[in-house]
Amino acid sequence: MLDRRTMMTGAGAALGVAMSARSYAQIKGANDRIRVGIVGVNGRGQAHMGAFTKLPNVAITHFCDVDSDVLAKRAAQFTARGNPAPTTEGDYRRMFDNKAIDIVTVATPDHWHAKLAIDAMNTGHHVYCEKPIGIAPAEGEAMIAAQKRTGRQLQVGNQQRSSPETKQLLALVQAGELGDVYEAQTWYANNRGSIGNGHVATPPANLNWDMWQGPRPRGPYRSNLVPYNWHWFWKYGTGELCNNAMHELDVARWLMGLTYPKTVIAQGAKHFHRGDDWEMYDSLGLDLLYDNDRAIRWNGQSCNSMLTYGRGRGVLLLGTKGSAVVDRNGFELYDLAGKSLRKVMAAATSETTGTVGEGILDVYHAGNLVDVIRGRASALASPIAEGHISTTLCHLGNIAYRTNSELTIDPKTGKPAGAEAMKLWSVAYEPGWEVKA
Repeated sequence: MLDRRTMMTGAGAALGVAMSARSYAQIKGANDRIRVGIVGVNGRGQAHMGAFTKLPNVAITHFCDVDSDVLAKRAAQFTARGNPAPTTEGDYRRMFDNKAIDIVTVATPDHWHAKLAIDAMNTGHHVYCEKPIGIAPAEGEAMIAAQKRTGRQLQVGNQQRSSPETKQLLALVQAGELGDVYEAQTWYANNRGSIGNGHVATPPANLNWDMWQGPRPRGPYRSNLVPYNWHWFWKYGTGELCNNAMHELDVARWLMGLTYPKTVIAQGAKHFHRGDDWEMYDSLGLDLLYDNDRAIRWNGQSCNSMLTYGRGRGVLLLGTKGSAVVDRNGFELYDLAGKSLRKVMAAATSETTGTVGEGILDVYHAGNLVDVIRGRASALASPIAEGHISTTLCHLGNIAYRTNSELTIDPKTGKPAGAEAMKLWSVAYEPGWEVKA
């Protein structure tokens, strides 16, 4: 039998993906079994199921969702794949009361992420939290404080930080293979359709609308908001920047060794489906300008899926000795004439522009959290401090767009200068549902 280290690298990774979840979960380990509860099982929660069931001596025991129909459907699918039937809950607080659960994963709408992660840590659980870590930068600050206070492990779902190929590229960049990397160009392209024009309506019987709203001030249910279109409403969503740019911006600043910029400029507009309810830009260019004339740029096209370098998403590093293009499935090095020098592809692939985004990187990233909890790894691939910086970059892009201004940033805190910009650093909450450290 391959050991876990072999399973997680090279050809072993592809074999690990092919193994059934049931057979992988039954591998015997020296440590006690780790139990996992998933909150939000309709989107990325499915990727969490796939990842944690492939880890040795790990069991998913609980599902939680505010939609009873979705909860029943996912539980039935999970059991049909040969897994033990999970306990299902409609209220996360009942799940968090269970001290036998070791890890809580958060795959809910964005406005719930910080509240759930903090409440989970406060009740003694480790956390795997999807990006963005919150709906406003102040929530990231609260999560950092809560993690320090509780001592729980909190992994942010920037799964490319666990990519063996991207880590290999990082080593090459740090060794000077590309020379001085002065710019990163990042992108995302999709062909999203119209969300139409909704109307105020009675929530469906299967949806706990009050619980769905959670920390946000209460309002009426709209017919075109749930399950996915909340992304495009400022009350609940964070736009394509936090939804997708965060992955590439995180990779770019990681590879370049950067944190907060000195200037943020965003130029965007809504060019498609202009008559529908989508409140945000669907096309946006973001410039993050750093000291020493370095820059990270993002081009987001929500409704125009023209590929860049044959990819729907990715990062181009420009250096004084050469360049590199990297995405979730590998990288390619080029000389200054644009000639390809080396191409490294992942043994098993990950989805790039789909809404679930499932792949081998989820397994690596979940495995890293489990290894840290068991003492087999010394550090998380994407700890909350790093996740907060990358999330804040995206929030700053949204703030620059919403205030129609060029932002001057404090490079130590990430905070923008100016009262109007700082109004968007935090949000209001429903009384009794505040996000607090």
